[in-house]
Amino acid sequence: MSRTLPADGLQTTVARILEAAGSSTAEAQQVAANLVLANLSGHDSHGVGMLPRYIDAVAEGGLKPNASVKVNLDIGTLMGLDGQRGYGQIVGVQAMELGIARAKQHGSCIFTLAHAHHLGRIGHFAEMATAQGLVAMHFVNVLSRPVVAPWGGGDGRFGTNPCCIGVPLAGAEPFVLDYATSRVAQGKMRVAHNKGEQVPDGYLIDETGAPTNDPGVVVVPQGNGLFGALMTFGEHKGYGMAVACELLGGALTGGGTWHRPADTARSVLNGMLTVLIDPAKLGTQKAFDDEAREFIDWLRQSPPGQGFDEVQIAGEPERKARVARRQDGIWVDDATWGEIVAAGAKVGVAVA
Repeated sequence: MSRTLPADGLQTTVARILEAAGSSTAEAQQVAANLVLANLSGHDSHGVGMLPRYIDAVAEGGLKPNASVKVNLDIGTLMGLDGQRGYGQIVGVQAMELGIARAKQHGSCIFTLAHAHHLGRIGHFAEMATAQGLVAMHFVNVLSRPVVAPWGGGDGRFGTNPCCIGVPLAGAEPFVLDYATSRVAQGKMRVAHNKGEQVPDGYLIDETGAPTNDPGVVVVPQGNGLFGALMTFGEHKGYGMAVACELLGGALTGGGTWHRPADTARSVLNGMLTVLIDPAKLGTQKAFDDEAREFIDWLRQSPPGQGFDEVQIAGEPERKARVARRQDGIWVDDATWGEIVAAGAKVGVAVA
């Protein structure tokens, strides 16, 4: 069973619950808008289904409402920032605003962000940069129950560790490559489990290390209390990227890496290394615009392959989904909706 809800009404409901959990009105609205935008973009794994976990994390003390980003180091083009366990949708935006201003001033900026609670869809930050004409690169680690197995391993040892690259395109929407280094995002397994669906081969191993198609192995404890694990994309290549994100997003930022047994804490902490470049300051703006446009045009001239209508670039599926879902509504399965209603009840908000 499921329901389809209008984006505006869903955002209002989520904001009410967040505010009741301790956020200021402005913070609650910004976090809610970000979650709903993820749903609109087709990424339900990073959307309103995260709300119940956020409410639990606030209650546990792992997520701090109304926290702001702290500047630990600032030498102009290099900054060390700390999210102080604040909502990633807040401290991540604050960090990007600081970095964008510096990149526009100096031509580039590198910053680290440690101890941010769940940053959500990293593509949101790349879109902030490309809207200002900047190239953006993001490497992120995840401190939560380890749900991804190393290549050649039989259990979870790290998180879904996303990587994101945003490139502005003159006269066109940007290229925004945003992907988990796992074969699929953990949140997508939560959605599939709630819908009662199986997943394709090659996505998962169970708690014994054997291949499985049941998404529940990474969502709920199995008979022995253990969990299964996601596989990395691209075999050893995706595994290598995942390790790079852990080292850059976790170790380099000072936010920490995962190297301990799993616990039941509901908080999800992220570290992020971000590199921002201004092509105008670099002196290649004209060539960059021309060459990028010609290359994208060249890609689109390829005849559609079997089963495809056209060649697309990263970022286009999300933009198309936003148009459709803004018009048709956001689909929410009954299990997820029940969790949202329960989260509201925990903070005294009755959800119709």
